[in-house]
Amino acid sequence: MTPKEILIREIIGKEEAMFLAVTPSEPASCQEMVKTFRRMREMSHWVWPEPVLESILQDLTRAEYAGRNLMTEKYACMENKLYRRPKPLINEIIAIETRWHSAVRRKYPLTFKARGDQFETYASCEFATYSRETIEGIYAALTLALSEKRNLVEERYTHLFKALGLNSIDQMEEEMKNR
Repeated sequence: MTPKEILIREIIGKEEAMFLAVTPSEPASCQEMVKTFRRMREMSHWVWPEPVLESILQDLTRAEYAGRNLMTEKYACMENKLYRRPKPLINEIIAIETRWHSAVRRKYPLTFKARGDQFETYASCEFATYSRETIEGIYAALTLALSEKRNLVEERYTHLFKALGLNSIDQMEEEMKNR
């Protein structure tokens, strides 16, 4: 395993423990799909450089030490039960990611259907649990990707589909055409 893969595995281990400890206001079937949770978290983290991953791991470790569950906080935020004062860069991060999501939906319309603002709510509540250092690292990674004409959303899904045994998103789009 590479150092990056080790970091991602450590992060997902901490996130999974927090995720399974969340007591939802309504029964949540997603808590029974731990394998899917792990796969989606891996996809999310895969594009971050090691310093960002180290910062996320530090945030999770600090939260554990303080008795906080960042997953509980994220879902409480998503249900409007917890207010988090927005961090300045989060809106810029969400704007970049939203543009990338739109580009991916245009390029692969059968694979990715429009889903309203679910992403924005989910991501902004997740990012709100991170430290300033992590947010700054994420923003730096996004702006670097922009300068390199990369789309990290497309890279995340490429990684996911390869992990699921496909060669590419293009292959998934072809399969969707033939259904």
